[in-house]
Amino acid sequence: MKEINLLIHKELIERCKQDERKAQHELYLLYVEAMYAVSYNVLLNHEDTEDVLQEAFVCAFRSIDTFQYRSTFGAWLKRIVFNASINALKKRKTRAAKTFNEAKIISLEVSYEDNTRKSDALTKLRNSIEKLAPGFKNILSLYLFEGYDHKEISEILGISVSTSKSQFSRAKSKLKHLVESAC
Repeated sequence: MKEINLLIHKELIERCKQDERKAQHELYLLYVEAMYAVSYNVLLNHEDTEDVLQEAFVCAFRSIDTFQYRSTFGAWLKRIVFNASINALKKRKTRAAKTFNEAKIISLEVSYEDNTRKSDALTKLRNSIEKLAPGFKNILSLYLFEGYDHKEISEILGISVSTSKSQFSRAKSKLKHLVESAC
């Protein structure tokens, strides 16, 4: 069983709690790329992602006193970034998941013999993903495309591990049904 070090970066976090700007910058540099990926997979827009990321880090540093090492700092920050991204998505009143990296979609084991069929299959898959409920899209994105396990997803979304697993299973089934009916 993988042991999670909840005290990773503790000294740096404690310096951030003292409002030390250099420590905040160091912590930002440690997490910015991973948090960018989390936000971008929800928003699918670079400009919006950059805005949300800036707001999320400001929010995290303003509320860092509430971080009490009950989870990893990364999981705590992911939840802030993910929630900020969802809120931005609601404000924008658009649907998430318009496009996904082709290589990652192909990893869903959709294989076809020629480029035309691949393109058609990817279009059908993207259209099917767009039809999923936002919760299903979020679980699929975090698990398949971001590589988080169900424990991490439960921390990010504030749900139980079993809920994460069942939602993922339902999302896969629904996606399979939508793809098959599109053929």
